[in-house]
Amino acid sequence: MKAAPDPRAVRDASLDELERLGLPLPPPAFPLVWEPGDGVSLRATGEIEARAAVLHVVVARCFGMPTEAAMSWLLGSHLVDFVTPPEWQFVAGGRGDHRSFVLHHDAVFALAWLLGLSRHLDPTVPPEERLMQQMPDLPAGESFDQWRSRSLVAPRDAIEAAVLLDLYYCLDWAFQEADKGGVPVPGEVDSNAIGQRRWGLEWAVVFSGPYHEAPPGWEEVDLSV
Repeated sequence: MKAAPDPRAVRDASLDELERLGLPLPPPAFPLVWEPGDGVSLRATGEIEARAAVLHVVVARCFGMPTEAAMSWLLGSHLVDFVTPPEWQFVAGGRGDHRSFVLHHDAVFALAWLLGLSRHLDPTVPPEERLMQQMPDLPAGESFDQWRSRSLVAPRDAIEAAVLLDLYYCLDWAFQEADKGGVPVPGEVDSNAIGQRRWGLEWAVVFSGPYHEAPPGWEEVDLSV
């Protein structure tokens, strides 16, 4: 656990970036993500790898990966315990909102950035084309352990991740406001993608301090504020 950076200085930088992108600015009372004196860390690398791999399988199911193949891969990789109930219902029975699961591709992109597998998390461009090569090769039957050996992750610094989380927290608000007002957004990324990337960052970046509870489960991440 490291000391988190000054949240107000980070927020000022986030607002400067929103202004540069021509996006609406949140109101003055918009909450900070953390408070002065808080600590920050990332979840365990293995936990982030597992979450990224599970979401990768969920997205693959959206694009035609057979049910039996997906379940067999998760079982063989000992990842069933990392699958949430809604994800399992979708993987095993195709139940749930197919479109919402497709969007998880951008959450995978955020987690891949945290693991050092993607070079950027630029809010104006879609996920890198190389992202699929950076994830487990499901058609070839590459196991979770084989992927971990191949990928050689280099997790980001927790402070760098916290700074980007604050930016995406502000971006999520700004993109939704732009949608409501019919204001064009910069680049090729929409509000859904921004929200998914924020989801990945909110889940993986852990703060400690008097106003923080235990880290939430994946389905418990609150994106409403």
